[in-house]
Amino acid sequence: MASVRVCSVDELAENEASRFVLEGVPIAVVKDSAGAVFAIGDTCTHGDISLAEGFVEDDTLECWAHGSKFSLKTGKPLTLPAYEPVPVYQVEITDGDVHIDPAVTLAV
Repeated sequence: MASVRVCSVDELAENEASRFVLEGVPIAVVKDSAGAVFAIGDTCTHGDISLAEGFVEDDTLECWAHGSKFSLKTGKPLTLPAYEPVPVYQVEITDGDVHIDPAVTLAV
């Protein structure tokens, strides 16, 4: 599968997560305060909760339900109760648009 256009970079609010479902895969997309865009699996590995409903702080996305923070760069949980990572997807910016291939995760 090839990368899919998700949205324009301008449509993403700074330091907030947006949820997209690409080919049945839920993905949380975040634009940080420096303008970098990250994409991680949207489902918390602790409790089947949408991470996009959580809070962005620095380079983490925190699950609103139980407080686990996941690294936007590696997908690894940085706080309990989650201990399993979420997948991280490669983000490509082309002509101001965000493109993600939901079939390809980054090895970190």
